[in-house]
Amino acid sequence: MRCAALRGLAAAALALLSLTVPAPAHAVETLPLAEAVARLPVEAESRDGYDRDAFRHWNSRDDPDDGCNTRGEVLLAEAVEPPTVGPRCRLSGGRWWSYYDQVWVTSASGLDLDHMVPLAESWDSGASAWTAQRREAYANDQGVDASLVAVTARSNRCKADQDPAEWLPPAAEVHCRYAAEWVGAKLRWSLAADETEVTALRETAADCPEQTVTYEPAT
Repeated sequence: MRCAALRGLAAAALALLSLTVPAPAHAVETLPLAEAVARLPVEAESRDGYDRDAFRHWNSRDDPDDGCNTRGEVLLAEAVEPPTVGPRCRLSGGRWWSYYDQVWVTSASGLDLDHMVPLAESWDSGASAWTAQRREAYANDQGVDASLVAVTARSNRCKADQDPAEWLPPAAEVHCRYAAEWVGAKLRWSLAADETEVTALRETAADCPEQTVTYEPAT
């Protein structure tokens, strides 16, 4: 009887502990690029009903009190030489490296923030079924550096909403990095890929045997 009572007390203590200890965060995972590509769910894409306004951006989610929206915060984080921050997050000076085309940029106005997986592509790949709140979180994702990338306006607009089967950065030496960041973004947000996209990613991965992908699932 005494043992049964003790077991009961232990069970109650464990139950209480499970209520007070927070659940572990999603684990960060690193794996070879080819293996990461193989993890992408392969599905047909559809742009039916797409509206860019379904992805609210830029917001001030990361730090509502700093006077900057997501764009300003990312530009500050990616600056190689920090700019001066004026009222309403007006940036002057500073220097950035646009890795897509290997160009130095010395004016924030010459930069676009590229969604690594463009909003339209994310819609095609699964975001059409998300809530408005999740689409907003995706559009302003600062949880990992590669989700939003400061690059020249020219390279971003050349990329537009194309996937790696249709567009890769003009600087061939960054193709491995770009493919890894693309795949990482899709895995982070549980987005699918179509057949032609996966084929192109496999071909790139074959040329990048040392490239790894690191991602953490978004909450």
